[in-house]
Amino acid sequence: MQYDVTIGIPVYNAEKYIRQTMDSVLAQMFPNIEFLICDDCGTDFSIEIVEEYQRSHPRGENIRIVRQPKNMGIGEARNRIIDEAKGKYLYYMDADDTIEPNTIELLYSNACRYEAEIVYGSHERIEAFEGEQKSKFCCLPSMCFLKEDEFAMWAYQKYDNLPAMTWNFLIDVGVYRNNSLKYQPINFWEDFVMTMDLPTYITRAVLLPDITYHYYCRYDSASNFQKRDFIDKSEILKTINAMERVKQNSFRIMQKPYFPMRMFKVMKTQFYICQAILQKDRVISPPFLKSEIGYILRSPLSFIETLSLKNWRIKNGLIYLLGVMPTFLSIFIIKHMKR
Repeated sequence: MQYDVTIGIPVYNAEKYIRQTMDSVLAQMFPNIEFLICDDCGTDFSIEIVEEYQRSHPRGENIRIVRQPKNMGIGEARNRIIDEAKGKYLYYMDADDTIEPNTIELLYSNACRYEAEIVYGSHERIEAFEGEQKSKFCCLPSMCFLKEDEFAMWAYQKYDNLPAMTWNFLIDVGVYRNNSLKYQPINFWEDFVMTMDLPTYITRAVLLPDITYHYYCRYDSASNFQKRDFIDKSEILKTINAMERVKQNSFRIMQKPYFPMRMFKVMKTQFYICQAILQKDRVISPPFLKSEIGYILRSPLSFIETLSLKNWRIKNGLIYLLGVMPTFLSIFIIKHMKR
């Protein structure tokens, strides 16, 4: 059976939250949805709960579970969903979040109206710590981009113009498949690595100020990696290696007008990674060497290429210098610069 939309949910040890997630997706007003659950081989009863919905819910026949051969991480789970999705459009969710009843209807209607490849909704961030909840509404401007390079120019103009998360946008699944786009096999920043490049493959995009997604930020969620008391260095290295691929992928779009802006965003991200490493050096084991910090900061552009940029030359030049100066000096600057 073909669907208009697939909601893809990677599931790993989400037993405490999966019911509220399933209730919200199954309450969608939009009729033609495939609910695709990727079982990443957790150790709790998350999937048994989903199977209960399969048997008892009126939309249970539209719930499909695919199982990974072993625990492979959220990046590979997202890739499995891309491969398996039967909908024309794909919408990712995390297994501990919720959406509004009209989320898919709203995003899909705008995708059809503007023949858009991607439609973004806005979201509510809910911090659920120590029995208390605090909410923050993260609203996008109402905008349409219908010409080549227009969306990418806006996305890279400011560092945080576009959310880094891979959830809460409806995307034509062909964008992934036709461009052989895959999420990196990492458990932290796998979404950021993808969304850093995604605007370069999009021509027609829509942004909506409507709150369509509720993101729960908890101590036990993967997104709170930074709150842990012990961080294995190998986990950070996987993210750094993934970002190195992003750096090298820059040359694919070197002739595009937004290239200097994207390059600055990539290298600014590297700066933030180094800043986080230095702030968390007491809980990272084994510790990072100074030479490794210098490697992260190194721009893929040569000095001549940096000088040849038609715009954003000074910003890229400054961050280029940060990568070639003596590492002890770079570290001093990073430690004393506010994010």
